[in-house]
Amino acid sequence: MPERKLGMELIEIDGSMGEGGGQILRNAVSLSAVLMKPIRVYNIRARRSNPGLRPQHLTGVKAVAALSSAEVSGLHVSSREIIFRPRILRGGRMVFDAGTAGSTTLILQSLMPVMAFSREPVEVELRGGTNNPMAPPVEYFQHVLLPTLERMGCRFQVELLRRGFYPRGGGVIRARSAPVEGLKPIRLMESDGVRRIRGLSYSCRLPAHIVERMASTAEKILKNAGYGDVYVERQALQPGDSTCSIDPGCGIILVAELESGALLAADNLGKLGVPAERIAEEAAQSILKQLETGAPVDKHLGDQLVIWAALASGISEYRVAELTAHTTTSIDLCRIMAGIRAEVDGELGKPATIRITGTSYRRPG
Repeated sequence: MPERKLGMELIEIDGSMGEGGGQILRNAVSLSAVLMKPIRVYNIRARRSNPGLRPQHLTGVKAVAALSSAEVSGLHVSSREIIFRPRILRGGRMVFDAGTAGSTTLILQSLMPVMAFSREPVEVELRGGTNNPMAPPVEYFQHVLLPTLERMGCRFQVELLRRGFYPRGGGVIRARSAPVEGLKPIRLMESDGVRRIRGLSYSCRLPAHIVERMASTAEKILKNAGYGDVYVERQALQPGDSTCSIDPGCGIILVAELESGALLAADNLGKLGVPAERIAEEAAQSILKQLETGAPVDKHLGDQLVIWAALASGISEYRVAELTAHTTTSIDLCRIMAGIRAEVDGELGKPATIRITGTSYRRPG
């Protein structure tokens, strides 16, 4: 049973390192809980226009603290420093509310490694935004991240119960996990071509033609680019449907299933005053640009895989369509907290190869 040793020295984490956003805090508390290493995070979100903890960050830290029975100080809005001392990993059923439209998927990002290595199954219900700007939509988790993590030995399920858009949120997702003993390394180096492209064009409380225009625009662009097997599902939810959000909103996600078995995606969220066709075009052009690189891992998955590769056994190796500051910051944090060896062959904004020698972490007990 994982339990913190008394008197362990705090690991100091500078929240202004790298891209200097909330991701550093999310990954730091997640690794702290799994590895049972107490941390002090300072300069939280120092590079953001509204530095310090926002309500969704508070909820995320509280959620990880609940799963790891952690003692936490500094938890208040605008706080720029916290001390997080995990004690023991627990399972069970829990509910967390991000407040308004705070991203449920960013909270889930922090929780998932802790859920995976908990001593018993975990079920969490998260309330807030499910489709937010600057955060992965819930569909990305369902159709890209979770199938990829399954290759490493993880067992997760994520269910969308109700969509939530800005400003009031009100969305609900439910995530379940079964414990793992350890993680296998992952190797994603080749695409071997595109098997097919699938997508979802969705809206709530808006005319159905918006969904149709996004879907048909994306399909046309992708087929004109030479991809024959393309289909975008249409989903226009209205009040009365249990999964319909309380505020209007729309978006699109496109997922390329590669011959190598890898999954690569792009998404876009509707914006007030921006035509549906433009939203779809931006998503389609984003996935086309990434597919042209021949890399099997999209820029967001490249970032999200770092913490899992750090905990896995052996050497994980993958090629990303675009190296981001989020990815390099994640790698730097994992070097500090887990002592990993990592190599990055490539430049920011361009395709790159990432090799991470994991810690071969095993679930104690």
